[in-house]
Amino acid sequence: MTDQIQRNRKDLDRTRSFIKHAQEAREERSSFAKVLIGMIIVFIGVILSIFVLADNENFLEEHFGENSFITKLFEKLSVSNDNKEHADFALPFGLRRQNILFLGVDASNNPNDLWTGTRTDTIILVNIDPRTKSVNALSIPRDSKVYLPGDNGVNKINAAHAIGGIEMTKKTIEDTLGVHIDRYIMVHDSAVKEIVDAMDGLDIYVEKPMHYNDYSGNLHINFSKGDHHLDGQQAVEYLRFRHDALGDIGRTQRQQWLLRSLLNKLKQPATITKIPDIISVAKKYVKTDMSFYEMSQYAALAKHIDMDKIEIAMLPGAPNQKGYISYWILDPEKTQEVVNRVIYRDKEQFDEAVPMTAAVLASDSAIGEQMSENLKSAGIDVKCTGKATRAHSQFIAHSSKVTNDYYNWLKKKNEAFGGLQFVYDPVNYYCGETDFTIILSGN
Repeated sequence: MTDQIQRNRKDLDRTRSFIKHAQEAREERSSFAKVLIGMIIVFIGVILSIFVLADNENFLEEHFGENSFITKLFEKLSVSNDNKEHADFALPFGLRRQNILFLGVDASNNPNDLWTGTRTDTIILVNIDPRTKSVNALSIPRDSKVYLPGDNGVNKINAAHAIGGIEMTKKTIEDTLGVHIDRYIMVHDSAVKEIVDAMDGLDIYVEKPMHYNDYSGNLHINFSKGDHHLDGQQAVEYLRFRHDALGDIGRTQRQQWLLRSLLNKLKQPATITKIPDIISVAKKYVKTDMSFYEMSQYAALAKHIDMDKIEIAMLPGAPNQKGYISYWILDPEKTQEVVNRVIYRDKEQFDEAVPMTAAVLASDSAIGEQMSENLKSAGIDVKCTGKATRAHSQFIAHSSKVTNDYYNWLKKKNEAFGGLQFVYDPVNYYCGETDFTIILSGN
């Protein structure tokens, strides 16, 4: 009897562990927002300056000097940008698609070397198509179990950088996914704090009381509900807070709110004078093999990208516990399917006559019922409905026949389908087997 009880307890522990890691893995795609927030914070000042100050040479000369590096650099980059309605975009490598690897690394124990020995907490492969001005992003779970190049055996993919630096990281991803990485950008944990301090803080409305203390991690969060002016450390605390019912989803939403505050701050003329400080921080906390010219060209492209048309996905798999080590075991077949679609852009041409099935999850039942009726009116069979707990509304495609083209066609039929983030997830576990799922947060 005792042995049976122990076996039951072990089974229960394994089940709980599986559920926990499955939830964490499902939320892993929110890290896409996390790393982009960091990159935007670092480069947005430079990007906006190229376009906002393109016709304002007097401002540049007054604040930085006629012959200063900043003045000459911005004037050079904005020479071909006289027509604001048709901003020039000419990548130095032409119109072929590019794979850019975004990495967020953890803190280093060596203050003199911020990169050596660090693990990559965030790994995202971004595919940029200059011809169609579109972006796809593939989130790679940091616990993915992979073979490391050379004689380094099996390990988590985030250990590749700690063992062999950026070259081993790139080689591991290329070998695992069968892709080529053209450029990389790494952001250190300290970048956000330093950038916000360089801008003299940000104004944020804190949506609810936030109180949390982690003494071992030296994290202390103490915010009341209301308007706050956050310095760099407080901004990091605001972004890292996740101890509520929404977890990482709530944190992603707060990252978006902080970004809005950042954009508003950057519109103020006084902020432009902070650009040298922002560049100085970027030199220290950002590592990349891109030239400044290449980054400026990507900035030009970014002006034309419809954020609602960005397609994101996460490498599919399942959690697995081996002793005290937890892995994300990639599903080979579905992983190849995701890579083909997101990186190689293989997709089916949708046929309006082919029937589709859908699931609707909504935070408000009335909103969910209305969306179900809209779908039925469009000829779509709503298989199931349920309660949404996420703070972010999404259109999640499960079938290969549900593409961004299909979603755009659907939006044209009824504007009620618009405003949703497009996600590709071939693992259909939300609400029965359907071609796609619509999640409505009510926000």
